[in-house]
Amino acid sequence: MNPPSLTTSTPGTVATPNWTGRTWAMLITLCIVLFLDGLDVSMIGVALPSIGTELDLSTSTLQWLVSGYVLGYGGLLLLGGRTADLVGRRRVFLIALGVFAVASLAGGLVSSGPLLILTRFVKGLAAAFTAPTGLSIITTTFAEGPARNRALSIYTVFGAGGYSSGLLFGGLMTGIGWRWTFLLPVPIAVAALGAAWRLLPHDRPAEGGGHDLVGAALAASPMLLLVYTVVSAPSVGWSSARTLASFVLVVALFIAFVAVERRVRHPLVRLGILRKSTLLRASLAIVAIAGSYFSWQFIVTLFLQDTLGWSPLHLALALLPVGVMVAGSAVFSDRLVDRFGPGRIIAVTLSVMAVGYLAFLRIDTAPSYPTMLLPAVLLIGIGWVGFPAVNILATSGIDDEEQGLAAGVLQTAMQVGAAIVLAVTSALIASTPETSASPQAVLDGFRPGLVFAAAVSIVGAVVATGGLALSRSTAEVVEAPTRLEPHEDAA
Repeated sequence: MNPPSLTTSTPGTVATPNWTGRTWAMLITLCIVLFLDGLDVSMIGVALPSIGTELDLSTSTLQWLVSGYVLGYGGLLLLGGRTADLVGRRRVFLIALGVFAVASLAGGLVSSGPLLILTRFVKGLAAAFTAPTGLSIITTTFAEGPARNRALSIYTVFGAGGYSSGLLFGGLMTGIGWRWTFLLPVPIAVAALGAAWRLLPHDRPAEGGGHDLVGAALAASPMLLLVYTVVSAPSVGWSSARTLASFVLVVALFIAFVAVERRVRHPLVRLGILRKSTLLRASLAIVAIAGSYFSWQFIVTLFLQDTLGWSPLHLALALLPVGVMVAGSAVFSDRLVDRFGPGRIIAVTLSVMAVGYLAFLRIDTAPSYPTMLLPAVLLIGIGWVGFPAVNILATSGIDDEEQGLAAGVLQTAMQVGAAIVLAVTSALIASTPETSASPQAVLDGFRPGLVFAAAVSIVGAVVATGGLALSRSTAEVVEAPTRLEPHEDAA
């Protein structure tokens, strides 16, 4: 089975894609799987109260339905991306997608809290392999330039759209029964598995590679422990002996990982890739986008739904413009990147997103949606319009055999970074009065978290703008006789 057809190109030119029906079918299949990953992250949040009531689970147990997924997803992304490079992308993708479908079905059938948490962890683990593998299939199929930019724009829009759509689907499915939030992905995943079996190109593992089992364990362990520590710290205390000991162990495991990777013959992670400026800047940008938005949405959900009495569906419809904007951006985001470069797009969209968070700080206990909430939601949604540019920037200039690794690094930054930002946000609002207190008192308790989310976005915008200025000055110093293409110049 051959990959989608691309015309050949010589150095300095950009390949022109032959967008056949098979090309589109393969790309849409990968997009649907990423959509399911995003959908699963957000859809469960709406169903938590119903799950807790039916299974008699405490609040601390319920939070692990979210954290369990993050543990599996964020902790194993690096391993997932590198495994795809070493074992074969098609094989890894098919196996992981099958595991995701089985775990989804099991989650809809079990009636035990611990078993439900286990299914969430397994689904996160599966997503840790499908997400970077799907991204690397695209980046190794489409030549760098307009062809890849177009494919990545469509792909990443589906991921962001899945997350924003999860709120709406979660509200609808919870109305029928919380188990449907687990069962809904099953037929979609099975259909995608059948399509992927027929459409994904056969590939060979990277030549000369070896399996760094020690490095794999040392890469996953500190990531898992770090995510576990930050999500549990608000309940056990940031200064408790358990939390401090966990952070010390994370540092020790990370040092051991670096030491092993420097000496092993076939490292899991070539440490030099972490010095790639485009990958580093993209990782910082994705932490700012995802971390600030997840924290903001967490607070908005608590305030509007629990304090002001909004229904889950009402809340989902209020935030729906973000998903609509993300979906609509698929039509033009690749052309924006081709014209202005990913660096400029990221700097502008993150800056607008920060303005949206600042505008939301005006919220009161009787917010008007058209004049107060909607303008902020639209500005914040623009930040996600720049999401495809982040993925394009991260994978530019990376060799094909390391595309899975680069994708794993980027998505690890997103999951682990967002988890850390959310944990800090939770700690800042931990002293918030109970919902039985006055709405104004609750809002006053939430404001530090809202300010922190805005600050994360502002820092991301400053870093993106500073990185863009640095790239320009560097390009002027080392300018070659042949001008770079616009998307390279801005990278």
